[in-house]
Amino acid sequence: MTLTRPVAFLVLVALAALIPLLGPSSALHGTGEAAAPGAGGTALLRTVLFAALCVPIGELFVNRLARSVPGTEEADDHPVVPRSWSPFAAAAGFVAALGLASVVATGNLAPDGLSDIDVGGLYASRDGKLALLEVNAFLVAGLCAVSRRPATQVWPLAAVVVAEALRAHPTTEQTPLTGSGLTLVHLTCAALWTGGLLHALRTLRLWHDRYGTAAGAALLGLYARVAAVLLAAITATGVWSSLRRMPPETILEQLTATAYGRTLLAKVLLVAAVAALALWARRRLRRAADPLTACAPARAEVVALGLAVAVSGLLTALPLPIRW
Repeated sequence: MTLTRPVAFLVLVALAALIPLLGPSSALHGTGEAAAPGAGGTALLRTVLFAALCVPIGELFVNRLARSVPGTEEADDHPVVPRSWSPFAAAAGFVAALGLASVVATGNLAPDGLSDIDVGGLYASRDGKLALLEVNAFLVAGLCAVSRRPATQVWPLAAVVVAEALRAHPTTEQTPLTGSGLTLVHLTCAALWTGGLLHALRTLRLWHDRYGTAAGAALLGLYARVAAVLLAAITATGVWSSLRRMPPETILEQLTATAYGRTLLAKVLLVAAVAALALWARRRLRRAADPLTACAPARAEVVALGLAVAVSGLLTALPLPIRW
């Protein structure tokens, strides 16, 4: 039994890694489009970067919610929370950002060796400066995570989110600031939802024997109320962003005829599954004799959210259906 959870975790991580690695060739099959060299590796690095954002943002979010749950106050007026994964997430994010910066430094091509990487050239381009900002921000976030004030990591993490929003919408695009604003909200809400649920479930396991069922149910209820707003924001910004990429009169065709559209459709189906699982968990939380039976669909929701993060990483490496 002790090996079941670690093995299951490793299997899920391997499956999630296969999506960005093998996804480009599958999504591009029969479309006549061509991905950039090393698209699979880029998609994997972007997936790791997104996951590295979700973990600490979710921890900060849920730890703040936990303080408002009655009956959990300890000597320092803060409830007991699980050991933070933020330092490990920052390290993973730093490595992923460094890998992505090396790709930018070779003209958005996968480098064959260190001699191909022009580090100085990063300062000469917008994408290069944004890549360096993400590398430095994850480094600072890691230092904040192991400091006496881990909450300060919110600022470097916010810098990464802003950099990602700007990177996703180059200045050659029509109304790039609008696109960056949509991505900023979408990415922030997705990180809060995904990382928040993961940390909430970890906290519930710790609280079960220490504070009892009522405290755990109260925390999950607080999270669920915020998650409903997050889902609405994610849906609205996702639809708006999709309509900017694919006008309404072409969207049905592009959802099946382009790699970006196919991957976007897969993400939509995953989010729909996540929403159904969230509704199921919320019903159990309200009506079941034991509210914590809601943890079962919530765990499945975390898995589906992890797959959605992997699909999001894949989306960033595929050619856009429309050239601005």
